[in-house]
Amino acid sequence: MRSDRRTLGPGDWPSVRAGFRWNIPQQFNIAAACADDWARVTPDAPAIIDIGGDGLRRVWTYAELKDASDRLASAFRAWGVVKGDRVAVLLSQSPEVMVAHFAAMKLGAVVLPLFTLFGEDALAFRLSDSGAKVAVTDDANLDKLLGVAAGLDTLETVVNVGHRGRGIPRLDDILAEAAPLPAPEPTLADDPAMLIYTSGTTGDPKGALHAHRFLIGHLPSVEMHLERFPADGDVSWTPADWAWIGGLMDLAMPTLYFGRPLVSHRMRKFDPDAAFRLIRDECVSTLFLPPTALKLMRQTDVPGGLKIRAIGSGGESLSVDLLDWGQDKLGAPINELYGQTECNLVVSSCAGLGVLRPGTMGQAVPGHHVAILDAEGREVPPGTVGEIAVRRPDPVMFLGYWNQPEKTAAKFTGDWLRTGDLGQADEDGYLTYVSRDDDVITSAGYRIGPTEIENCLTGDPDVVMAAAVGLPDPVRTEIVAAFVVLRAGAARDGLEERLVARVRERVSPHVAPRRVVVVESLPMTATGKIMRRALRERAD
Repeated sequence: MRSDRRTLGPGDWPSVRAGFRWNIPQQFNIAAACADDWARVTPDAPAIIDIGGDGLRRVWTYAELKDASDRLASAFRAWGVVKGDRVAVLLSQSPEVMVAHFAAMKLGAVVLPLFTLFGEDALAFRLSDSGAKVAVTDDANLDKLLGVAAGLDTLETVVNVGHRGRGIPRLDDILAEAAPLPAPEPTLADDPAMLIYTSGTTGDPKGALHAHRFLIGHLPSVEMHLERFPADGDVSWTPADWAWIGGLMDLAMPTLYFGRPLVSHRMRKFDPDAAFRLIRDECVSTLFLPPTALKLMRQTDVPGGLKIRAIGSGGESLSVDLLDWGQDKLGAPINELYGQTECNLVVSSCAGLGVLRPGTMGQAVPGHHVAILDAEGREVPPGTVGEIAVRRPDPVMFLGYWNQPEKTAAKFTGDWLRTGDLGQADEDGYLTYVSRDDDVITSAGYRIGPTEIENCLTGDPDVVMAAAVGLPDPVRTEIVAAFVVLRAGAARDGLEERLVARVRERVSPHVAPRRVVVVESLPMTATGKIMRRALRERAD
């Protein structure tokens, strides 16, 4: 069954590319493919190896994953969840994340992954905009979620994976008392499955709606950047949060789709030494590691006894030195990959197939048509810088922005989805990432949009205007810097600490400015838009 699920055939790179064909069934459900199918074939095989913060280790089998998601789906159905409803998941990396995802998907509902570091403002926007009906969270996030829920009309039920909250349904009770779902709701491959919000680089965050088929669309790249994944004995782990498309779809879901064990363990703060111990102790062989994690791991001693076979990394360009360190010290290739929330994993490297050229991201993954376009949407010659674009139809491409058909249409030029990232291709089809649009900040592997930060800052009574930009940083690639214009007579004592704390608490710690600069005015275009490039140049 595992070999039948591979999308890339055997052979060298030219034969793999020439022989590729998509096989998208008319009916397809992510939960069935990642849990139920394996529960029938290998019920006692390990699905998720959970390493708790206290070091407690528990192995969830595929049979247990199916049973738990069946019972939670029954509870969802009793609360009125039907096909198309949105179910929010506000949890750190854990087996319960997958239980909640699969339970919703078995009803044909749409999962809304939410980052646990989001503050109330960020949560309120996403929950309100999506119209989520049910949310699943834990003790650590319950108060925050309940505070937001009080102001929402659509959010009817909150489920707690933990034990707090009188009158709040608890997952343990549901799994003990609810009857398993008799049968899942049939879904088409094109039916909506997941709603992942973008970083909000040009205004408020937009919900990218994805179909069940987008899991299949991820597979060719996963098989590439994890070196013909899966191989016998493979165990996978990523420190990336499963609320992020990188952690969820670049490794976690595909690992379960192929019936392999997935390690879950979310660090409060990434610790390279602890990461190495986990990789060694759990015999992890395949990893998705964001560039910042790799840079931090490079600064510490590499222990013996590692069994790493392949590493995928994306979100930022990787230096040749870092790639060499991976091969020399870890004994495994680090393969770059590229995509975005709306259309993920369309470019990849694979050392084992000879698709590797240092300084580039690799080539277009089989099944995906990637080109470099000029401003008019025409393909440019090799070596010319232009915008990276992906042609539709493509199974990994989003269905559209949630309730925003105009912005969906604006994302395309004809059949080309325009990424907003600049790149170039050489004569052999290797793509190089050059830059991105002026508004995106890339920090510690996250693509951060300035709008939510700026809106939060201008909510302070002393701030009249604000602009957030990225400034170079050797570890994080960029740090968030905020330029603010204050009201007349505003006191500056303690201002920076107060503004940083405001963003940290109301939006998220990972987007909080590390530098706040008070200016008399912000550079503006004739149409009133902030010229963020001028601010970056001023900071240099």
